[in-house]
Amino acid sequence: MAAKLPLSETVGMALTTLKANRLRSLLTMLGIVIGNASVITLVGVGRGAQNLAENQLNTLGANVLFIVPGSNDTRRQGIAPPRTLVLDDADAIAEQVPSVRRVAPQITLNEVVQAGSNSVNSSVSGITPEFLPVRRFEVAQGRFFSPDDMSSARNVAVIGPDLRDKLLPVGAAVGQTLRIRDQSFEVIGVMAPKGAAFGSNQDEAAYIPLTTMVNKLGGRTRFGVSLTFISVEALNEASTGAAKFQITNLLRQRHRILREDDFAVRSQQDALSIVGSITGGLTLMLGAIGGVSLLVGGIGIMNIMLVSVSERTAEIGLRKALGARSGDVLLQFLVESLVLASLGGLIGSAVGLATVGAAARFTPLPAAIALNSVVFTVGLSGGIGLFFGVVPARRAARLDPIVALRSL
Repeated sequence: MAAKLPLSETVGMALTTLKANRLRSLLTMLGIVIGNASVITLVGVGRGAQNLAENQLNTLGANVLFIVPGSNDTRRQGIAPPRTLVLDDADAIAEQVPSVRRVAPQITLNEVVQAGSNSVNSSVSGITPEFLPVRRFEVAQGRFFSPDDMSSARNVAVIGPDLRDKLLPVGAAVGQTLRIRDQSFEVIGVMAPKGAAFGSNQDEAAYIPLTTMVNKLGGRTRFGVSLTFISVEALNEASTGAAKFQITNLLRQRHRILREDDFAVRSQQDALSIVGSITGGLTLMLGAIGGVSLLVGGIGIMNIMLVSVSERTAEIGLRKALGARSGDVLLQFLVESLVLASLGGLIGSAVGLATVGAAARFTPLPAAIALNSVVFTVGLSGGIGLFFGVVPARRAARLDPIVALRSL
């Protein structure tokens, strides 16, 4: 009975065979390289989108609540929310909810903002001085609204840095004049950069006193001063749940609601949970798409190895005639498949990591990939190589040496 070949000798023979057919080996690995690079890149980009959304939401503050108008049905169906929140609701929350520190009502309109020959379609928000501490904004240049600005409904504005760059790119922005509809506004301040939130660029917005917005641009209805939403700062993070409960009960009483609420109270954790579910599903879908590429690469390995078995029939027959066992032949072909898949996985992972790094450096996405994801992907590549190498290896191992030698 023939002795079993040492594993090291079997591996050495497999590597020698692969080196002798370098072009074929490289082309065979190409599918695995592309598959691995796709998985790493897509998962990294998906996690980058999740990180970006979470970073934006974290800037809102852990103890900030947002009250938005409309029922759950209208929001799910994309229907424009009714004007169910009014300024009196904000005043009632500030006065009657003990777990609330500050309340910042807001009216936001999309308007054309002009400065000289420059014009930008931007959001214009009517706000109160409480907006700064509640939303954690800072003024980089000039000042913010004073109580006199509010009480006198003055035509003053504070603008975001991106809006400043588009409308007033030259010279100091403070003291310049903007035009919104038929009203002129003096720029008294420029906000510090804040970034995007809820799908809009907060650095490209203009802010005016709420009283000015109501008296000169609109917002008053027969039910009172209609608000776009209300930002609320709870006493601390621990009191956020109590504040949400108390605000909900108060507004239900004020709006005389018996069934479904015509408003919603959202916290940062609610938003993070929603965003996490969406981006997590997106990352999983992107990973699955990349996984299909890996599957195609595995099929390519099986196809090439089957061709290799056909071409190496004489070699296999000669080895068996010289005493090689079927298990030795089987192991050699499995090792060849494993080497091709594993090496392709390593190269593909390196390409994917480089792509993720480039995305993190040259795009706003803070793309990242965990080490365990890379290890899992490389391991998966090796598993695919073994799985798809079984059929060619078994075919090679079952060759009859007498029949195989006839091809010499």
